Formats: sequence, C-alpha cells, structure tokens
Amino acid sequence: MTRTTAHLASLTAFPSISADPNEDLIRWSAGIVTAAGGRVHVLAGAKPGKLNMLASFGPQTGAGIVLSGHSDVVPVAGQDWHTDPFALTAKDGKLLGRGSSDMKGFLAACLSAAERADKTRLTRPLHLAFSYDEEVGCLGVRDLLERLQAENFQAEGCIIGEPTAQQVGFGHKGKIFGCFCCHGQPAHSANPALGCNAIGLAAEMVGAAETLQAELLATGTRDAAYPFPVTSVHVGTIKGGSALNIVPERCDVEFEIRNIAGDDPHALVAQLRARAAEIIARRGQGRIEIEIANEYPGLETAPEDPFAAKILAAAGTSPCKIGFGTEGGLFQSRLGLPVVVCGPGNIDRAHKPDEYITQDELDQCDAFLDRVIASLSA
Repeated sequence: MTRTTAHLASLTAFPSISADPNEDLIRWSAGIVTAAGGRVHVLAGAKPGKLNMLASFGPQTGAGIVLSGHSDVVPVAGQDWHTDPFALTAKDGKLLGRGSSDMKGFLAACLSAAERADKTRLTRPLHLAFSYDEEVGCLGVRDLLERLQAENFQAEGCIIGEPTAQQVGFGHKGKIFGCFCCHGQPAHSANPALGCNAIGLAAEMVGAAETLQAELLATGTRDAAYPFPVTSVHVGTIKGGSALNIVPERCDVEFEIRNIAGDDPHALVAQLRARAAEIIARRGQGRIEIEIANEYPGLETAPEDPFAAKILAAAGTSPCKIGFGTEGGLFQSRLGLPVVVCGPGNIDRAHKPDEYITQDELDQCDAFLDRVIASLSA
C-alpha cells in the first residue's frame, strides 16, 4: 500500500458528510502536515465543528502554488452500497469508498506529496487548502478566502483537485440557484374563482424558465467546449398544494441557472422577475417572489496563461472545460489567481453507490504533484 492509499483509507474513515462536522478530519490532516514540517493554520468556520485548513511549506514569501480540495462528501443514505462506504475497500481493481474520487483521493495525494517533497529545496511556497461544505454551495471556502484576502495572499496559481481523470480544466460555468415562491389564495375547489391557484402561478413560471432557455439556445452566447454549449436554465423541484379539494395557497419551484462566461446570471434572473411581474399584472391577484439561495462564479482561465501552460505540461494530458462547478471560480474572483481544475478519478463515479478510484489513478496523481512541486524549486 502506498502512502497516498494509506492516507485515503484514513480520510475515508471520517464520515465527513456536509451536514456533519469535519473537525476530526481536518485536525488529523493538520497532524500529518505538521509532522511533515508544514506551517498549519486551522481556521474555524461559520458553524460549530466546521474547519478549514491552510498549510504552507518552504519560504514564507514569494508566489507559490495552492493545492486545494474540499473535505466534505455527499450522503450515502438510501444508496445501495455493496461495501462499507466509510471503509476503503479494494475489490476488482478498484478502491471503493465514499469520496474516493470526489475528492479525498486528491487530498490524500496532497498529503503524501508534501511528505515526499524536499522542503529545503523549495524557493517558493507550497500551500495546501482544505475546505468544508463545498458540496452544498461552496460555503466553507468563502471563509478561507476572506482570511486570505485580508492578508493580501499572493500565489502563482491554484490547482483544484476535483476528479477530471487528470485532464486540465480551464473553465466551468457559474451557478445561481433559488426558488420561485408562488403565493395564491386558498378556497374550496368547488368554487375556484374565490381563490388564486399558486400551482397555476408556478406553472407559468416553469413556462417562463423554458422560454428563457429556448431563447438562449436560439440567440445566446455559445461555447462549443461545453457539452451543453449555452447557459442552462433548469427547474428541478416543485412542491405545492395540501389537498385535492383545496385551491393551493403556496407552491415553490426550485430553479438553477448555469451560465457561461459572457452571460450575466443576474440579468437573466431579472428577466424572470420581469416575467413574474407580467403574470401577476395579467391575473390581478397572487404574488411571485424569486428568492436566491446561493451562487458561485464560473471559472475562465486562458490556456496560454503561463501557470496554466505549466500545469498542462506537468499533467501531460489535454485541456478541457468541465461540466460541473468547483471552488475555482471563487479562488479566481476573490484572489485574482489563475486557476485550473485537475485531479484523479472521474466525476461520473461521484455521488453514486460504490464510488471508487484506482491505484493507477492515485499513482498518476502522485507523479503529477511531484512534477508540480519540483517547479517550486526551479
């Protein structure tokens, strides 16, 4: 068993589901980093038991490289696992466990790379940034970045180690999500004219979202690097009504917008708000509120950026844009850093039962990180 695999087994044993504290995992990681000679800052998060970690090796000045990943994982409840999801299990050439691909495999590789590195040769610092609650809206990293902004943190660039099969991701869409909160007036269904049907309001808002999507497909900004080449407008859940014989008073529709660079998501939300106002004006009753729950920016790094080109050479793979979101856009927008996404495993295995990574994928990541860290000694 390699050192990276051993670390992954330890990390997997921490059931760091987003709803639960990650304190034990971060303090264990901090112990590994401290033993390897790192300078460790464990930073309390906004919620009890939630921690970020920033660790540094080498000189205390200079523009180094940040290796970043999240410590939380998605739940396993209701999934049909064939092994214990919180015990790394070798089976049929796979290392199975929750978070093995997304993204404790990268965290394990970061820890072992820091142990292997000859810190006496570093001429610029190596930083490890481990966050909490990425899976529920990139929440924890915002606390960490606020601290780094206050300290005028400088770096050459940042690698987000989400599972890309070691391809180098130069971009991903931003995301804003929230709710169409539709308010009607209850009445007996035998005389619906005495009420206002909130589900009817919601149905019109679903139609408004579909119309906006059609407009974007027809005339919106396109980026062929994405499988879905325009900004997406998606309705995911709907909840409303209490009984068949009651005109529904409330209906909530959850929606999201995933925007490509060049499209302003707030302008698109404004279009939906204008459509909501038109619906209420025409009906003469009811109320539609559009509440935003969270958002994060997209990532857009130029392939010709020197840092990006260096990481691409170290990875020895092809550049791409990725279809899922990461903390990378926040690192880029808050700190002004060039950011790429590159890590072991495959996102197609994430969030599923029997999630896995392979030993070969971990070994490839080890070699990649060794090359990246070697560039800090040049």
